[in-house]
Amino acid sequence: MKSGRIVKLISGVYKVDVNGVRYDTKPRGLFRKKKFSPVVGDIVDFEEQNSQEGYIHYVHERNNELKRPPVSNIDQLVIVMSAVEPQFSTQLLDRFLVIAHSYHLKPRILITKRDLASQQEKEEINAALTVYSNIGYPTQFVGKEDDKLSIVNKWHKGLIVLSGQSGVGKTTFLNHCHPHLNLATNNISKSLNRGKHTTRHVELYDRDNGYIADTPGFSALDFNHIEKEDLKDYFIEIQAASESCKFRNCNHIKEPHCNVKSEVTERKIAKFRYHHYLQLYNEISNRRVRY
Repeated sequence: MKSGRIVKLISGVYKVDVNGVRYDTKPRGLFRKKKFSPVVGDIVDFEEQNSQEGYIHYVHERNNELKRPPVSNIDQLVIVMSAVEPQFSTQLLDRFLVIAHSYHLKPRILITKRDLASQQEKEEINAALTVYSNIGYPTQFVGKEDDKLSIVNKWHKGLIVLSGQSGVGKTTFLNHCHPHLNLATNNISKSLNRGKHTTRHVELYDRDNGYIADTPGFSALDFNHIEKEDLKDYFIEIQAASESCKFRNCNHIKEPHCNVKSEVTERKIAKFRYHHYLQLYNEISNRRVRY
């Protein structure tokens, strides 16, 4: 029996990495009976059939799991946004951050295409990044001239997953790190302000301190697994400030003696972050009940 990490899934075959040696494996029938499927990132035990193939017997417990796209045991989620084409949006960034926290992931913020941004756009983005940095998020603003490989290798060790809107440069960023991959990229749709999906599956690529993965771009974000009462826990500074609210179950909407609203008034919490919290709270409150 050998242990390794699933680095790719395609056509029902799980490619497992064992210290640089790759095996094509398939799960035993018991997984189908349990209606459980291994995903990329899983640590698995498999029975070696020959030097290239095997059958998965056991999937180790996952530390975390991103549902869309499915990938597990992520050490850091890098949320990639672009300065322009598509335009930088703090509202969209906050939605990605909420998703990340809801799946117990550690997010890092990466903004690309600095070289294409105007001076005013750069100043606005830098001001926003100062807010996120003060909250506690690692942030970077990069351009065409930056050494992408050096940046990647300085990130958290283990599995890094690049995630974000289509067209923001995730695949381009990865191509700079691994030129031999020559992964497909696509142009931005001017009318939709987003790119076309070019990544069709999740695959882990080697890097100095572990792996890096490009994921299929998102055209929509799903919040169906999040309850409105839990949303405040996914805004770091709001969660911290809520400890001093008078009422334990304060949702920071119309409740009296709300410390969060006080900190917004005192500019300790950025107004745009609080507004995005309210927007998402209302969106979740108004979603249709599913039966």
